Amino acid sequence: MARINAVITGIGGYVPDYVLTNEELSRMVDTSDEWITTRVGIKERRILKEEGLGSSYMGRKAVKQLLQKTGADLDSIDALLVSTSTPDYQFPSVASIIIGKIGLKNAHAFDMEGACAGFLYALDTASALIQSGRYKRIIVVAAEKMSSVADYTDRQTCVLFGDGAGAVMVEATEEEGVGYQNSFLRTDGKGLPFLHLKAGGSVSPASHFTVDHRLHYIYQEGRNVYRYAVTDMSEDVMEVMKLGNLEAEDVDWVVPHEANLRIIEAVAKRVDLPLEKVMINIEHYGNTSSASIPLALWDNEAKLKKGDNVVLTAFGAGFTHGASFYKWGYDGAAMADKK
Repeated sequence: MARINAVITGIGGYVPDYVLTNEELSRMVDTSDEWITTRVGIKERRILKEEGLGSSYMGRKAVKQLLQKTGADLDSIDALLVSTSTPDYQFPSVASIIIGKIGLKNAHAFDMEGACAGFLYALDTASALIQSGRYKRIIVVAAEKMSSVADYTDRQTCVLFGDGAGAVMVEATEEEGVGYQNSFLRTDGKGLPFLHLKAGGSVSPASHFTVDHRLHYIYQEGRNVYRYAVTDMSEDVMEVMKLGNLEAEDVDWVVPHEANLRIIEAVAKRVDLPLEKVMINIEHYGNTSSASIPLALWDNEAKLKKGDNVVLTAFGAGFTHGASFYKWGYDGAAMADKK
């Protein structure tokens, strides 16, 4: 009996219309286009400004495009997994809201919270479910409204983040030479002091004190996060290359979490890969947390060819980190035209 593997068969994406430029940010906080560009490589980011809309809205938009591009029957979807750090509500899940709006009748759905590495974790989970033989078709979504937790009085963090969502279709296949190859995912528990949201959880529920002291926004110690991110992402990429018997010249694309251009450049240098092989879109979207990898794939879909060796890598709060190696499942140029 042929081995069942999991393969990505399509990508959808969504970014809000509103573009927040560095120039506009410089009128809000003490910063400048030069300061932001030289330190993190970001020129602009997209912001979901409409009242009453959250991560599920963007996720739904990405899923609708994915379904339109792939032509998948709604009733054929077995599950929907959502990665988000910015859910609409504590409960119900973003996944349940998307399922209700899209009208998936035969699927169950749940959220996963792996911070900026969440898409990798959700994709790996979906791949394992497919490989078990119990599931045939799963949608993996990453949707993040980072503007909802960005403090626009803090120039160190507010310049970094943007909003957006990406979605991929993961399907069962018996075809050789495509799909999941290996992964290396880890959570080390060291990261709490350096990157967190202080209030709003069960340890520090919302109160007048937490609101007055601006504790519902991202707290980050940038230098420590930078150091850990570069070390872990580069080591994780090298680990999956080793597991897959890949040399640098065998890798067609590396798709990193888009947190900071300097982090991306440092990782590429450490693993001896030219930047021409690295998908980078941070200049236009900023850090969209777990949505950054699927958005980079979405932006660059036309460049992907069937059988390409694609390495995904991410790092996030926790610390969560890892890398995955997939052989790409289809020629992206024709599919990208359906955006």
